[in-house]
Amino acid sequence: MAVDSVGAVVQQSSAANFRNAGVSQEDFLKILLAQLSFQDPLKPIDNQEFIAQLAQFSGLEQTREFNDKTDTLLAFQSANQAIALIGKTVQVNTSDGAQIVGTVTTVTFNNGTPLLALNSTPPLTGISLSQVSLVRAPDTQSSN
Repeated sequence: MAVDSVGAVVQQSSAANFRNAGVSQEDFLKILLAQLSFQDPLKPIDNQEFIAQLAQFSGLEQTREFNDKTDTLLAFQSANQAIALIGKTVQVNTSDGAQIVGTVTTVTFNNGTPLLALNSTPPLTGISLSQVSLVRAPDTQSSN
């Protein structure tokens, strides 16, 4: 899942690249089992080499889990950031290059990605966090 932040340039997640690299835990175990099944009985695999392969795989699995947890954390942070914008005046850059100022009224989620709705002229919906270029605090004028 891609996670946007306010004013950020969106880049493809390294975790997504890592998952697309190809070798899963099941694939590794199949390769290891084939290696053990077809080894030469007169020249068995060296114990140190075998342990090194297991250690590499363990490190790979820990990295994969770390990347998944980091993606989850970033998704929570993105949701919190979007919710914190409710009631604030923001300036957004539209796809046609215009800059529109409005107050964030609601936040909706599409596949875990927060989308803002603005009370602006014209009203806008489906605004991603990466389109927000400026955030202003709400006016705090007291009426006496």
